[in-house]
Amino acid sequence: MEDREDLRSILAYLPVVSRSSSLFWPSQVVEALKALSSGPHHSRVDSGEVLFLAIADLRQSLSLTHFSDSLAFAAADGYSLFFDDLMSRAEAAKWFGEVVPVMANLLLRLPSLLEAHYADADGNGGRMEGVKTRLRILESQEAGIVFLSQEDKFKNKRSILQKSIVSHIGRFISHSFVFRSLYESYSVQQENKIKCITHYFERICSHLPVGVVSFERKVLPLEHSPPCVSYPKADYWSKSSIPLCCFKVCRSGLIEDHSCEGLEVDFANKYLGGGALNRGCVQEEIRFMINPELIAGMLFLPSMADNEAIEIVGTERFSNYTGYASSFCYRGDNIDKVDLDSMGRRRTRIIAIDALCNPGKKQFRLGCLLREINKAFCGFFDQSRCQQYQRLFEGDDSCRTQIDHDVEGPVAMSGDLLLRHEALSLTSESSEGIFADRLIRSSGGKIIQHVDHQDQIGIVTGNWGCGAFGGDPELKATIQWLAASQALRPFISYYTFGVEALQTLDQVTEWILSHEWTVGELWNVLVDYSAQRLKGETDLGFFSWLLPSLSSTSDAMKLDVPQTP
Repeated sequence: MEDREDLRSILAYLPVVSRSSSLFWPSQVVEALKALSSGPHHSRVDSGEVLFLAIADLRQSLSLTHFSDSLAFAAADGYSLFFDDLMSRAEAAKWFGEVVPVMANLLLRLPSLLEAHYADADGNGGRMEGVKTRLRILESQEAGIVFLSQEDKFKNKRSILQKSIVSHIGRFISHSFVFRSLYESYSVQQENKIKCITHYFERICSHLPVGVVSFERKVLPLEHSPPCVSYPKADYWSKSSIPLCCFKVCRSGLIEDHSCEGLEVDFANKYLGGGALNRGCVQEEIRFMINPELIAGMLFLPSMADNEAIEIVGTERFSNYTGYASSFCYRGDNIDKVDLDSMGRRRTRIIAIDALCNPGKKQFRLGCLLREINKAFCGFFDQSRCQQYQRLFEGDDSCRTQIDHDVEGPVAMSGDLLLRHEALSLTSESSEGIFADRLIRSSGGKIIQHVDHQDQIGIVTGNWGCGAFGGDPELKATIQWLAASQALRPFISYYTFGVEALQTLDQVTEWILSHEWTVGELWNVLVDYSAQRLKGETDLGFFSWLLPSLSSTSDAMKLDVPQTP
């Protein structure tokens, strides 16, 4: 067992012991977990204070004692504050009488479940033949994927699989950070973050979830590396003839509530999860609280470089909430009704991309523009289709294309790419029927590929890298649109969250689409604008600079720009 490279990479981060061909808990840990699994009458763990002491003893048995005394005291007081003062007596009785024993029993089984995970011949139930998918550290610049399961409903002998267990371990060890923060600087949002996590444990201890979650590190190679699409240079964007995709502006609602299947953007920290297990409580941290299975990825996915993104497919949402940052509030149980895909994953696709932090005026430099658009492109692009992509879009005359829309027939266009996206009407109710099936043909008329509407997975995003990271909303919206279009995504649904600078976003995007601009054309305009901002030749926002007469509805009508209802 210990000769497995994938296991060796992560063993230092798992509190189990490896010897010969076996994984196991130290004897002291086994006895402590058995006592906890027998309930409070046997273990005497019936309060936050005693629970902290029990976890501290487990940590000591596992040689996980790197906290200073001051931090340990703060964490102990945090446990006591939450479980003994903030939690109701009925809730506390259920937690200590039902939840803690089940969690301890699950932890007792961790070594055997890990052994089964690594002993499995293919590691993924045949989902991705020949692809390495077992739990391991996915180092920076190492493109790869890990499959972790919740519960395998087809193999009763493995009643709960690795993902849930890894999540439990990570939070057993890391809870101290959350509780320490609660005590050191009490805040309502911190209390409600803990409520989300404890609710998750209550749910999975009463009914183990079913399904699979995949965690993938996506990399755009910095050097030319066929058949992969490599990290684009400025010239690549400047010369792109790919048409811009449909753009839908959402004035209300939340990314995670979007009804159409799409890649939902996590406005990430370069360290996945950001402050989820500490004081953070903005977009990424909130998503990690309502979908706590995301936290498992923090264990084996180190920080992202500029040419990397992380895609997580299949996590379940357990909690509802209201508010944001200081107003964040847990609002009870959520029943996730998202369907499963052919691999057993929920069709919830989350793409983590980190933006430049506090870029100020330098965000208008060409290097920063390129960094941001390539970061988004890395997240949005599907490398599994890179060969098709290269055939269609690398400028070979024999691969110039056009899209035939089944409803309207062939559409001829000029330009390097005989390709056209139709401006399609999106609704918030359903994605069914939105996209017509398409035939991609070569200039000679030969069908290259049939694309049906099930493949039409767009981008669902918002003010990435703005807010706490200080980015320019107009700039970031445009960059994401360019990246989504270049990645051949059929649409981008953009949630403005009431940002004043984006009041004319729908009018600007509709005007651009009506003029059938390509990615290269919009990129070049954005670069020209950014150069003027750097030189101090304009202080206007991009939209006002581009279309100054859109400052009022009447001016917008003069430009014959259709208004949103």
